[in-house]
Amino acid sequence: MAKSSNQKLKLLYLLRYLMQHSDENHPVSTPMIIAELTSNGISAERKSIYDDIEALRNFGIDIVQLKGKSGGYYIGERDFELPELKLLVDSVQSSKFITQDKTYKLIKKIESLASEYDGQLLQRQVFVTNRVKSMNESIYYAVDVISDAITQNKKIRFQYFEYTVTKERRLRHGGDFYNASPFALIWDDENYYMLAWDSAVEKMKHFRVDKMQNVTLTDDDREGLTEFEKVDMSAYTKSVFGMFGGKEQKVKLRFANYLVGVVLDRFGRETTIIPDGNEHFTVTLNVVVSPQFYGWVFGFGKDVEIISPETVREEMKNQAVEILKNYGK
Repeated sequence: MAKSSNQKLKLLYLLRYLMQHSDENHPVSTPMIIAELTSNGISAERKSIYDDIEALRNFGIDIVQLKGKSGGYYIGERDFELPELKLLVDSVQSSKFITQDKTYKLIKKIESLASEYDGQLLQRQVFVTNRVKSMNESIYYAVDVISDAITQNKKIRFQYFEYTVTKERRLRHGGDFYNASPFALIWDDENYYMLAWDSAVEKMKHFRVDKMQNVTLTDDDREGLTEFEKVDMSAYTKSVFGMFGGKEQKVKLRFANYLVGVVLDRFGRETTIIPDGNEHFTVTLNVVVSPQFYGWVFGFGKDVEIISPETVREEMKNQAVEILKNYGK
């Protein structure tokens, strides 16, 4: 049989067909494979298919053969199993910083990692409409520039904005550009943050990536490496609430026993738990004290109490009094 001009692409077409159209419940037969290759202008005989399958196996592709009348070939172990792909889809869906349009596109790409049949199962689990999503489509470009800056040891410049009540962007600092030395990207409370050294104030700061715009790489080398090396990233993300700045202090808190899981989830299993009577325990933690920290404590009502220091305890009282003002005398 004469060979077609696409003959050199035969193995690639065969692999793509198996990846897209076969799984354990949907094996593809040799005649189906020959028909697919023929539709792409590639001639094939039954024996050559056996040889090609063996070549792909030698390359490391897990191709399983089912014997019998309804048998055929299918891809066995893949780079990502279906439960892992479901996890990725869930992560994309729940990410506020990913826009709705980009969410659909990313999920379609994740689907392509499975067979078309498993891809349909993933699609049935997609519920994106009405979720809170970012309005900033340029976040992917910003992340790319930040990553390049970290790799190349360069500063970046960008504008930083906030939203008004009319949902319009209002630039901070009168629209002036920030010049910063990025050192890390942090995922916290479903948002993406950049940790960077701000030379203007000589301080390590974090910025919401979805609120950065016009992000560009500069030719200037980064500054603040010494300060960054002092940061324990694991402890940093535990101590900062909602990524709002404040003064780090050692705070002692008293919790009802049923909240021990909350404390371990937030601060790690290495947290020292000290029993305090039969129904409570205490912990001493390094936290960045901010309105968000007080809000976190307030959310547990009477089941959490700040024991010390007294200044933090008093500020908690003041926060409670200010909240009560919203509800009358």
